[in-house]
Amino acid sequence: MDFSREEHLIAVVARLLDGVGHVAVGMASPIPGSGALLARELSGGSMRVSILGGGTPQAWADNGVELFDCAAQGRIDAFFLGGGQIDGQANINLVGVGDYPHQRVRWAGSFGSAYLYFLVPRVILFRQEHTRRVLVPKVDFISAPGTSEPNIHRPGGPTALVTDLCRFSFDSARRRFRLESVHPGHSVEEVRDNTGFDFDLAEPVTETPPPTPEVLELIRNPVARRIADTYPLFANRVFGIGEGITP
Repeated sequence: MDFSREEHLIAVVARLLDGVGHVAVGMASPIPGSGALLARELSGGSMRVSILGGGTPQAWADNGVELFDCAAQGRIDAFFLGGGQIDGQANINLVGVGDYPHQRVRWAGSFGSAYLYFLVPRVILFRQEHTRRVLVPKVDFISAPGTSEPNIHRPGGPTALVTDLCRFSFDSARRRFRLESVHPGHSVEEVRDNTGFDFDLAEPVTETPPPTPEVLELIRNPVARRIADTYPLFANRVFGIGEGITP
């Protein structure tokens, strides 16, 4: 059964959320949001999904404030972060390229990334572009550190990195990524060629499983209808659902 790159990544994300009670998704995250909704479908509806800035199934009244409160109270089990740059120690850069504060490229800023990185137990890094421009030896600015020194209270941190090419896990004790699987049509060599930092290899590195027909049915129906409420352009492009669809 044919599937799109986006549908494959949605399925990859959903598998990483197995056993999660409450997952929160930030703004501009249609694939992680879809993956969270798919994981909820696969859980039989027992998982809570909160999408920042979204309508359905978002139930918050004050978005960011409630997100931070929930994280501080230990009521968010998983969250997604990305970055203009990500390095081999899982540090992320959301500020810009070059020497701060005189950067030649400036991005939107860190917002609450460091706060959530420290508090949420399962942070999944997600960045579709897998190039040496993004996955760098060392970020130019640390918006949120991947690890912390001993004796610093930190219940949260990175557990995985998903890109267009592969899936990494992250070992916080060794402060290194490990390549777990490569997506269909790609190879370990291609991942190495396009990654600016060194990483370990699982034994063996497998091919990332494609979505099953049953999973694709969920993605293209209940998940697509629900994500269209928050990301209508994404739903229209990927699933052919018209803008303004309400589940």
